[in-house]
Amino acid sequence: MFKNTKAFSGFSVNDFAKAKEFYGNILGLTVEEIPEMEGLLRLKVEGGNDILVYTKPNHEPATFTILNFPVKDVEKAVDELTSRGVKFEHYDNEYIKTNEKGIAEGGGGPRIAWFTDPAGNILSVLEEDK
Repeated sequence: MFKNTKAFSGFSVNDFAKAKEFYGNILGLTVEEIPEMEGLLRLKVEGGNDILVYTKPNHEPATFTILNFPVKDVEKAVDELTSRGVKFEHYDNEYIKTNEKGIAEGGGGPRIAWFTDPAGNILSVLEEDK
């Protein structure tokens, strides 16, 4: 039934202006306002369908990673985002341990670092296979 559809993802935020600033200027994505629908943004990403970001007054941040950004060098990406004011999450538990920069290594997965958007949604940068 849905085999040939162009599905897309979406998530909520609580502040339209902060989301537009963060995704456009801090992360450097192409962000478009959807004029016929107030409070909606379209994030343009390469290699996939657009992502819809919508303002929701009773927004609650996702408790899981909603968006992953594959990069060639996770440490370089973390350094660049840190210089732009992004703060990375730090974990030290039985499942995830991050270093001083917030990068998790080992455990069978890629090198990955998590951060949040202004609405508290969890995002990540993860190193692509070389």
